[in-house]
Amino acid sequence: MCKKNHYEMTFIKYLSIDYMSKIFKHFKFLNKIHNYGIIIWRNEVIKMQIPNLKEAKIRTKKDPKTFNYEIKEELKEIGKNKKYFIKTYGCQMNEHDTENIKAILEEMSFEEVDTMEKADLVLLNTCAIRENAHNKVFGMVGRIKHLKQEKPNLLVGMCGCMVQEEVVASEILNRYKWLDIVFGTHNIYDLPNILKKAIDEKKLQFEVYSYEGDIIENMPAKRDSKYKAWVNIMYGCDKFCTYCIVPYTRGKQRSRKKEEIINEVISLRNEGYKEVTLLGQNVNAYGKDFDEECGMNDLLRDVADTGIERVRFVTSHPWDFTDEMIDIIATHDNVMPYIHLPLQSGSDRILKLMGRRYTKDEYITLFNKIKEKVPNASITTDIIVGFPGETEEDFKDTLDVVNTCKYDSAFTFIFSPREGTPAAKMEDNITKEEKEQRLYKLNELVNKYAKEKNNALIGKVVPVLLENVSAKDDKMLAGYTDTMKLVNVKSQKDKIGKIVNVKITEAKTWSLDGEIV
Repeated sequence: MCKKNHYEMTFIKYLSIDYMSKIFKHFKFLNKIHNYGIIIWRNEVIKMQIPNLKEAKIRTKKDPKTFNYEIKEELKEIGKNKKYFIKTYGCQMNEHDTENIKAILEEMSFEEVDTMEKADLVLLNTCAIRENAHNKVFGMVGRIKHLKQEKPNLLVGMCGCMVQEEVVASEILNRYKWLDIVFGTHNIYDLPNILKKAIDEKKLQFEVYSYEGDIIENMPAKRDSKYKAWVNIMYGCDKFCTYCIVPYTRGKQRSRKKEEIINEVISLRNEGYKEVTLLGQNVNAYGKDFDEECGMNDLLRDVADTGIERVRFVTSHPWDFTDEMIDIIATHDNVMPYIHLPLQSGSDRILKLMGRRYTKDEYITLFNKIKEKVPNASITTDIIVGFPGETEEDFKDTLDVVNTCKYDSAFTFIFSPREGTPAAKMEDNITKEEKEQRLYKLNELVNKYAKEKNNALIGKVVPVLLENVSAKDDKMLAGYTDTMKLVNVKSQKDKIGKIVNVKITEAKTWSLDGEIV
């Protein structure tokens, strides 16, 4: 290959497929370009898996493939005498992905360390929900680059939702080619092979798929807790809210078989776990992709019937929250009376622009149904302020819902445009100052009701699963009530991992203090 063609080839293989197709006619030395970054140059195949938002949006009626994770025997010694460090950004799904990644690495004989300076392999498991997460990740990448200059043999990788974004993939390939591995949400199971190729070939392995996704069973997990566990019940999302990148980064909605989930919960119960949280981008839609009748209410009942002491689920979409689900929560003591019910906006006009498919009145009706059947339910929410076109009147509608529902707490955010989503193309004429003022007003109201709800618990006795030593005082233990309230308790460490009755003695906005009774 001549020097000129080498540079042209390097340039071309880091472009998106759409863009490569447009410029193809200008480079006669290429004889074919395929999807997923496969390029034929003089009959030599150069392959790179590159994400593509158009492909990621495709939904077909094909059933997802299901297969079991396994690792080849010859890959189990790759990490011998080597250390790894993982930093995780984002949601519970990302946290559980990290648990899977840790277990896979330890099957390869790697050992975990608590700082990247001690590591031979550094991985960043990334989040795509907000721009702030992007900035944090790339700031960390800059720090790691300096470390890699000091330790040339250090392996560095990125994975997760962020690398599934086409624009991020381009940025990585243009500015961070010194990375060793980049893989997405669909091929975590293939980490041993990706890592092996990076070590053998000593060049970037970029393997990020944009497709509907599979279901991988038998994934190992190194769980962060010995007492509570995440359990995936489904993957992906088909809602396509106009502001959300998740349907593109996580693939289509696909549910695990109920029998596999129940078996996992039974195994966790037998290992001594007290609590499971059923995970999905929209858990209420569980089973909608099955031919047979099997919904979230059926799964929730069957998980409760395993006898595990606590069952939770996140995250719910109001559109799919059924009366049958509410009945299961109301009639099963081990299904916790805690529900995260994202609102996003209280304005019907903004909800329509968001593609949320419910109205303010429909949301409040659902909220009241839950409270009527589960009076002690703790309900939390997500709210976005400053969505494109949001007027002061729209914002007042949101405050009205908060005043009506009086949430136990809320995760509140300023709208963050995600490139490739419809909302990113909407005209945004709200100033940064206005958005910040609205967020401040909203948080004042949310904090007020959170404190009121906590104050109402003073003097009451509530069940608490004590999980670890308190972050505020090493002489205290911390845990969560059935309604997901953080409680700090003076206790000996032998109570860790037990559900105890605690009398609440003091209330703060985001936590409670109590004593064991």
